[in-house]
Amino acid sequence: MAWARHIICCVLRMLLALACVGKVLAWQPVNERVGEPAREFRAAWVATVFNLDWPSAAGLPAARQKAQLLSILNRAVQLRLNAIILQVRPNGDAFYRSSLEPWSGWLSGPGINPGYDPLAFAVAEAHRRGLELHAWFNPFRATVSGKPVGAGHISRRRPDLIKRAGSTTMLNPSSTAAQQHVLQVIMDVVRRYDIDGVHLDDYFYPYPPHHNIADGLTPAQRRAAIDSFVKRMYSSVKAAKPWVRVGISPFGVWQPGYPAGVPAGVNAFEHLACDARKWLANGWVDYLSPQLYWRINSPQSFPALMKWWSAVNPSRPVWPGIATARILSSEDRTRPASEIGSQIDLSRQLARQSAGQLFWSWNSIGSNRGGVQAHIVARYRGFALPPAMPWCGSARPAAPTVQAADLPGRGVSIAWSPTDASARKWVIQARRSGQWTTLCILPGAQRRVTLPFSMFSGVDRLAVRPISACGNSGTPSVLAR
Repeated sequence: MAWARHIICCVLRMLLALACVGKVLAWQPVNERVGEPAREFRAAWVATVFNLDWPSAAGLPAARQKAQLLSILNRAVQLRLNAIILQVRPNGDAFYRSSLEPWSGWLSGPGINPGYDPLAFAVAEAHRRGLELHAWFNPFRATVSGKPVGAGHISRRRPDLIKRAGSTTMLNPSSTAAQQHVLQVIMDVVRRYDIDGVHLDDYFYPYPPHHNIADGLTPAQRRAAIDSFVKRMYSSVKAAKPWVRVGISPFGVWQPGYPAGVPAGVNAFEHLACDARKWLANGWVDYLSPQLYWRINSPQSFPALMKWWSAVNPSRPVWPGIATARILSSEDRTRPASEIGSQIDLSRQLARQSAGQLFWSWNSIGSNRGGVQAHIVARYRGFALPPAMPWCGSARPAAPTVQAADLPGRGVSIAWSPTDASARKWVIQARRSGQWTTLCILPGAQRRVTLPFSMFSGVDRLAVRPISACGNSGTPSVLAR
C-alpha cells in the first residue's frame, strides 16, 4: 500500500540521517594554534538629517522605517562592512526615547512618537548581524533651515543659549550650560543603550561665513572651551563604559599648510575651534576619522593628508572618511568609483596603527553610485573584526566549551558555552589548506549557529573564538574532523 511504502521510506531516511550524524560527530577537541581573525574598521555613515540616508522621508509608518533600516543592515553585511555610524541626534532632537530632548522631526514629525524606539531597534538588529552600532551626535546644532522642532526642545527651553548662524541656530558651543546639556544627552544614551561607539561630526563652531557668532570670545578661547568639552566627554564615556569607542570626524585639513603645500578654504583650527590634532595626540579619542573627501591627485592630496594625520599619534588609529557621495556628483562630476577603491588601498598602506575606512554616506553606497559596490567588494573579500583597543581594557576572554555536528540536509551545527561572561562577540573560524578564515561574527548573547555545508568544503579545523568588549582576542576552542 502507498501509505506503508511512505512510512518505510520515512523510517529509512531517519535511520540514514542518524547513521550520517554518527559518522560526522568526528569533530573532536584539539590543542592547536589558530590564526588571528582579520582586523579592519569598515563603516558607513547613515545620516538622518534632511532624511539623507534613513528614513527616506519623515512620517513613514514604523513598519516601513524598520524595513528600510533592515535593508541597510543586510546590505552592509553583504558588503562585509562591520559598523554603522547612525545619526541619532541631528539637531537637538532624538531618534530614541528621551526625557531630555523631543523626538526628531526627521523621524515621524517634530515631537511625534514613532511608536517604537529606533535606536534600540537598530542596536539589536545590527548586533544580530555581527555589526557594531555607533551613535552619532551633532553636539551643538539646534535647528536647521527654519524647520520646526518638538515641545521641550532646548531652543525653546533655553533661548538664552542659542546663537544664530545663517539659517542654522546653534547651542553656544562655549557655554558651560550648553556643554553640560550636550554631555548629559550623550551620557544618557551611553548608559541606557548597548551602543558600541559615540561619534561626533565636524560641527563645533559653524562653518564660514557664519563662524563669528556673537559670543565675545577669541579663536583661542573658543578652542580652549571645545578642548575642555572633548576631554570631559571622553573621560565621562570611559568612566561609564570603557569599551565604548569614542570617535570624532573633523574637517580633513587641520590648518592650511599642514601638511606643507595643502591649501584649504576652511581653517578648522581658527574657524571651527577644532583642534583635532591635539585631541588625537592627547588620546582624547579612540579613533579619528578626518573627512578626506578629496581625490588622490588634488591640491588636498588624499595620501598626503592620510600620512600627516596618521603620524600625529601612532598609538591611536586614523580611519579616514572617504566620499563615495562625490562619485559623479555636483562637487566632482567626473570622479569615478575606482577612486574609492584606490583610496581604500592607500589608507591600508599608510595607516600607522590599524586599517579602517568610513564612507560618506550610505545612500551613495546603497544605490551603487557609479558601480562603487564592486570596488568595495573586491577589497572586502572576507569578514573582518574592528581593530582591538587594548588601552580601553586588556582582559582576554577564556576559551568556551564547543560541540559541533553535521545535520544532513542543513549544515554544520555549532554550539558553545562560555566559561566567563566577558565575551562581546564570537568569531567562527575555519582552516582550509592550512589557512584560517573567518566564517561569521556573532553577538555575545548567541550560543548556537548552523552554517551551510558549502562553507566547509575542504575544512579540517573549526574554531570558536571569544572577543572582549574592547575588541581583544580571546582563547579559541578548536575542533578537528
